[in-house]
Amino acid sequence: MFKIKRLFKSFKYAVKGLFLVMRDEQNFRVHIIFAILALGFSWFFHITQIELIIVILLIAQVMLMEVVNSAIERVTDILKPRINDFVMEIKDIMAAAVMLSSMVAIIVGLIIFIPYILGN
Repeated sequence: MFKIKRLFKSFKYAVKGLFLVMRDEQNFRVHIIFAILALGFSWFFHITQIELIIVILLIAQVMLMEVVNSAIERVTDILKPRINDFVMEIKDIMAAAVMLSSMVAIIVGLIIFIPYILGN
């Protein structure tokens, strides 16, 4: 059965988690700045609806990867590198996932915005 009180509690926990990531993760705050810039460019250049959808999806992808990275880092911090040699590898792999996600977003962003910047 659908319980509205439980739903609001879930949202409360989700918002709390988002604020934790914003407070504790510098890279997440950097991603927010770039997201605002990308949305500002989108508004300024009046990009097409499909381009805007792509920009929003890429922003979401990068932010989600950063949130997942933060969660996995916290789990691995419980293990500590002295207990398990794979902890640092897991952190490095997750950092690589965020970096790849960001690089894809930058490349697609350049493909979308360069024609507008150059006036084509």
